[in-house]
Amino acid sequence: MTAWVRGRVQGVGFRWFTRAAALRIGGLEGFVVNLGDGRVQVVAEGGRLQGEALLEWLRSDDTPGKVDGVTEIWGRPRGGYTGFVIR
Repeated sequence: MTAWVRGRVQGVGFRWFTRAAALRIGGLEGFVVNLGDGRVQVVAEGGRLQGEALLEWLRSDDTPGKVDGVTEIWGRPRGGYTGFVIR
């Protein structure tokens, strides 16, 4: 699953908290990265339920900053990730 998060999500610890949420949910590998246009991109591979739980968290009021919207696409895992990291 790849998600793009819009809003005030850079400079507020969003990547750190996203990584912490992915680790708390468990069973996810991938990364979170700031994009040049102000969005944050999240790439997560693992079980569908875990990916949906991460999306639910991204859309919740529990995130730092202010999320205006989340767009996601689901695809086949590519592999090659070890753990869940901040880029």
